[in-house]
Amino acid sequence: MSTDPRVSLTVGLVVAVTAVSGGAILVRLSDAPSSVAAFYRVLFTTLPLAPVALWRYRTQLAGITRRDLGFATLSGIALALHFAAWFESLAWTSVAASVTLVQAQPVFVALGAWLLLRERVTFRMSVGIAVAIAGMAAMSLGDFLGGVLVGPRPLYGNGLALFGAVMAAGYVLAGRSIRQRVALVPYVVVVYGACTLSLLVIVSVEGHALTGYPPSEWAIFVGLAVGPGLLGHTVLNWALAHLESSVVSVSLLGEPVGATILAFVFLAEAPTTFTLVGGAVVLAGIVLTATASRT
Repeated sequence: MSTDPRVSLTVGLVVAVTAVSGGAILVRLSDAPSSVAAFYRVLFTTLPLAPVALWRYRTQLAGITRRDLGFATLSGIALALHFAAWFESLAWTSVAASVTLVQAQPVFVALGAWLLLRERVTFRMSVGIAVAIAGMAAMSLGDFLGGVLVGPRPLYGNGLALFGAVMAAGYVLAGRSIRQRVALVPYVVVVYGACTLSLLVIVSVEGHALTGYPPSEWAIFVGLAVGPGLLGHTVLNWALAHLESSVVSVSLLGEPVGATILAFVFLAEAPTTFTLVGGAVVLAGIVLTATASRT
């Protein structure tokens, strides 16, 4: 009996979004410096992919031009800054606010494509961007002005999450044209390699140790790689071959919802009213932006 491909895709997306949603919880459970956790997440995601790239895609790897290699390196650096900023934001603001704000990257991709690539912004995209920005302001300022805060420095944490979203957008924009010429596995190995080295520099500059952590921390590092890294983003990349990118992008909006529920269950962290309402507005803006037609 044949399996309905729509069921497989639905199951795949549910698995991917669930795996990605757990990333913020694992970061909060870790006592290691955020840059160290980010470093090992990317390193442990890259290690199983590198042999595949070297064995099955060695010709494509050797054929990457200097220009594409340069942009892939920039993409990796942007991804490193995304992880470093987002992981650190989780120490200062709520999981709900951090994950929602960092998921705003489609908004910044649209803005960056307009500013840097001269891509046209449709009216619906403009409305989506405006709605998302209004939601961000409500999330960041509402709790502060209302005097009910979740996290030691929510404004600082929210700012880091937004910076992480901007860097994620840079990662997408830098890699947009390269993926049309380079296969997925060699591309991500080059990007993840650059990201790993960049995070290693950040860890060194901050003066953190790479060893001496208890087994529980190593389990979290591996969990970050296997869950959000391999099961999350790998499955999403598989889904992109069968679904429109807008559908996959919008499915990722389940991450803030899932992460908020998991934070309540495992961390006893209840989001404030401003975070919930502002987050809903941000998600609505992202939906409008991600599903807007460019034609």
